[in-house]
Amino acid sequence: MRRSDREIKEFDEIVEVMKKCDVCRIAMQGDEYPYVVPLNFGMEAEGRQVTLYFHGAMEGMKYELLAKNNRVCFEMDCGHMLFTDMERGNCTMCYESVIGFGVVEEVPEDQKKEALDILMEHYPVPTGFRYSEAVIPRTRMLKLKVERMSGKRREKK
Repeated sequence: MRRSDREIKEFDEIVEVMKKCDVCRIAMQGDEYPYVVPLNFGMEAEGRQVTLYFHGAMEGMKYELLAKNNRVCFEMDCGHMLFTDMERGNCTMCYESVIGFGVVEEVPEDQKKEALDILMEHYPVPTGFRYSEAVIPRTRMLKLKVERMSGKRREKK
């Protein structure tokens, strides 16, 4: 990392940043160009292993590309705030971000409900809301086992 002064070094702190994010972008190897897709996600961290869960339609470009190469890069960010220094005429963006790498696999049919539950726990929903389990057979679930990741933060000074 070029700006080591902005690096988030503690694993638990990186996980806390991930919990604040609401979109995870997955970069895959395309045929001619890289392919990036923004996805809603859920996550679980057991020990030092993070697993991300995603849902989607039953078919599409991401599945075609993952079938060829399921190694991906992911990125998520949050806490965006423009910071201006009026005296010096400078501005910068404050943020927190996580970038990592891992392997994506399809969640087996008998584990899809559990994976979808993990995804739903990531988002604030109204008290008493329950998703219809009728969507499960029509939903494809993916999991990304994170192999390595790093966090970065730019704070207002």
